[in-house]
Amino acid sequence: MSAQAGIWNFDGRPIDPSFLDRMADAIAGCGPDGGDRYMSGFVGMVYRAFHTTKESRLESQPYVSRYGFVLTWDGRLDNRDELIPMLGKDLVTEASDLKIVTAALGQWGTDCFRRFAGDWALSVWDPRDRTLTLARDYVGVRHLYYYLEKASVTWCTLLVPLLLTGQKLTMNDEYIAGYLAFWPEARLTPYREIHAVPPGKFVSIRDGKISVDSYWGFDPNRRIHYKTDQEYETHFRHLFRKAVSRRLRSDSPILAELSGGLDSSSIVCMADEIMCTGNAETPRLDTLSFYDPKEPEGDDWIYFTKIEERRGRIGHHINLENLNTNLPLNFNFLLPIPGTLSNAQAEAERFKIFRNGGYRVVLSGIGGDEFLGGIPDPRSQLADLIVQFRFVKLARQLIAWSLTKRQPWIQLLSKALCELLPQRLLTRIEGQRNIEPWIDDAFALRHRIALHRLGPLASFGFFLPSRRNMARTVEAISWQMAKRQPTGPVCEETRYPFLDRDLIEFLISIPSEQLLRPGERRSLMRRSFANLLPIEVLTRQTKGTSARFISIALNNTWADLRNILESPVSSRFGYLNRERFLKDLIATKHGNGQHAVRLMRAISLELWLRNLCTHGLIPLHDKTSPSEIANRVPLQGTQEKNLWREMQSSLEE
Repeated sequence: MSAQAGIWNFDGRPIDPSFLDRMADAIAGCGPDGGDRYMSGFVGMVYRAFHTTKESRLESQPYVSRYGFVLTWDGRLDNRDELIPMLGKDLVTEASDLKIVTAALGQWGTDCFRRFAGDWALSVWDPRDRTLTLARDYVGVRHLYYYLEKASVTWCTLLVPLLLTGQKLTMNDEYIAGYLAFWPEARLTPYREIHAVPPGKFVSIRDGKISVDSYWGFDPNRRIHYKTDQEYETHFRHLFRKAVSRRLRSDSPILAELSGGLDSSSIVCMADEIMCTGNAETPRLDTLSFYDPKEPEGDDWIYFTKIEERRGRIGHHINLENLNTNLPLNFNFLLPIPGTLSNAQAEAERFKIFRNGGYRVVLSGIGGDEFLGGIPDPRSQLADLIVQFRFVKLARQLIAWSLTKRQPWIQLLSKALCELLPQRLLTRIEGQRNIEPWIDDAFALRHRIALHRLGPLASFGFFLPSRRNMARTVEAISWQMAKRQPTGPVCEETRYPFLDRDLIEFLISIPSEQLLRPGERRSLMRRSFANLLPIEVLTRQTKGTSARFISIALNNTWADLRNILESPVSSRFGYLNRERFLKDLIATKHGNGQHAVRLMRAISLELWLRNLCTHGLIPLHDKTSPSEIANRVPLQGTQEKNLWREMQSSLEE
């Protein structure tokens, strides 16, 4: 992933070259292959390159086009072969993506964005009408942020440079609520003053005024109906092959994540099939697998070795058994967003593999579970039959799903009917009980965390609940992509075949029963890949969990955690209830917690807030000492007193 940044002073003040130098230095970690800057009076732009294709090495950015606008582009254009014939004779087959994008902007203006397939973000300064345009791909794989002030706007691929401008920042509680509930919306950042360019949209700034317009959206009228299952399977396999092939465009070796699950295994096996035909640009595809032979549910090694046998090649392995499981609690660098706590030693091992192998591109299986029926939940399918008045088929499906899930059919029917309720009413029925007890009650109510817990709520114009839920899943994935900020020492570009736009549009347009059937989770995928995957992987039903790792990590890190949690910053900000948080933390430490994964997210929030305080970016609201906070705890009855003594003794262990 390359990096771009810039500033425009609305009041005509000339750009300070030292400011651009600082911005360039701040993004240099994402662009080790050089770059340049553009300065013209009150506008300045910088670019740092990270080359992953042979065509990208022909580019020089910022690029001053013959049309008069200045462009910086960070991306991979997947449909370049389709666009080149449409843009005239000046473009040749070997043209860089930058040249194709420039020609498209010159010919079609902002209408060109809807024609771009791939992962990308761009900035366009047009001095002719003094307009700045910022845009991102449809699901937001690439990042772009902007900080709009009265006299200027600053934009950047990364958040950190915008945090270090010296301007005052305030916490965005809407973002925090989304983070604790589900994922924050992709347009949000943790700071009220800084915004993300929304996926599938472009931001135009002119005369200090901003407008946000969509260039891509779902087509509710698009339907795909075939007569036989085989036709769906053929179409799906063709699109998946194209999605993987597009992401093999690299002039360096590619590293594919391989867990032995259906998603990662399908990507690797399809990539091998493509490379055998000589239609892949990358010189080599290797795999990376994590495993722990002592994990009770950690049987990944059984399955990824089957893929290695099929390939005839052993990939990179990281055995988690002998690695330190301590949680990383201290960071020497600024954390721009609350992250995910990971195994520090495992990340260090991954970095060695990445560096020594000369890899620049990683293939990830994110999206497969979400879009291909990985979760055996028939509610939306049954709701489809209700709104279509297909009651005979509804009865048959209720019986079939009742036998498969071992649930009463009346219970399945009630869940399907809930799919048809207004979302706010649904929140009252099932949302509130899903809120973790350690989230502050007033904060949860004020920011409607129960509503956030339901995820995206828009209908996107779809009549059928299954299609509406699929569209919501696309938006939810864009929220998830927004958190994937580069923070480590590895400079890499992650690609997601299952998020290919053509593939997603196909999956939204076909009948939902192709994806999920009673007793047939991932039905379309398993049928389509019957000859692609080893039978052991194709029929795999298990998947390991992280609950045991969390319990071990908490125990190993408890001595350091106790000082942090004596007076949580997150409680001072009013996000978490300290007493309930400690109670759940102690239960999870002993392997009895009910919210282990979300508890880790709360710990990440606490560590991130402390990191911001350390760097002086946010002040502490409450200067109260830990002992004074402890004295505020309401003790009502013997049970509460015993609980408090238990928490205190645990902190003193």
